[in-house]
Amino acid sequence: MGKFTILKEFGEFLMHRKKWWLTPIIVMLLLLGVLIFFTQSSAVAPFIYTLF
Repeated sequence: MGKFTILKEFGEFLMHRKKWWLTPIIVMLLLLGVLIFFTQSSAVAPFIYTLF
């Protein structure tokens, strides 16, 4: 089991089931998670609050 097994399985699911509309939702959730992770304890955090 590799690190990227879940990504491979998700890609196969999208190709097999033709659920391409899920891709933008997953990408946006991942980007939001990365944004939250990197701004938790940084000097950039006050500037991120102005976006919301």
